[in-house]
Amino acid sequence: MADKAVGPSAGGEALLFLTDEQLRKGSEAMFFAYRGFTADPDRILDAKGYGRAHHRAIHFIHRSPATTVNNLLAILGVTKQSLNRVLRTLIEDGLVESRVGRADKRERHLHLTAKGAELERALSDAQRARMRSAYRAAGAEAVAGFRQVLEAMMDSEQRAQYQGLRESGK
Repeated sequence: MADKAVGPSAGGEALLFLTDEQLRKGSEAMFFAYRGFTADPDRILDAKGYGRAHHRAIHFIHRSPATTVNNLLAILGVTKQSLNRVLRTLIEDGLVESRVGRADKRERHLHLTAKGAELERALSDAQRARMRSAYRAAGAEAVAGFRQVLEAMMDSEQRAQYQGLRESGK
């Protein structure tokens, strides 16, 4: 039986009141779901000597081909030093190439190579399979609600970045 605590109606909408215990259960579920969501990619990355930072960089370079290093810094919210370490490895291993900007020679535009695209596909396929299975089990209404909860947890800047990616249609 699901944990629900619904308070009085206000303006025709039921207000949801959650106990600390229900919130703790939600936090724990999110923690274990994240472990499951990252488990398959972690195995693939570990076999190649990479970590989650490499995965995030590969994912967002794939989502936005020709993205700049500065844009990737903003999306990932990491330091320039840590991103440079990750990018250096990915470039040296032939997964990413950095091209000088046409309009601004100081900019570096990032692209996945064929080898990088292959790794991205393997990582994404593993996560999509897990998500597809979970979404089918939960149903369309639960999927829409889950997305709403995730978006509501984002800071406004993160939500704007996320919505920008969604609107780009990639």
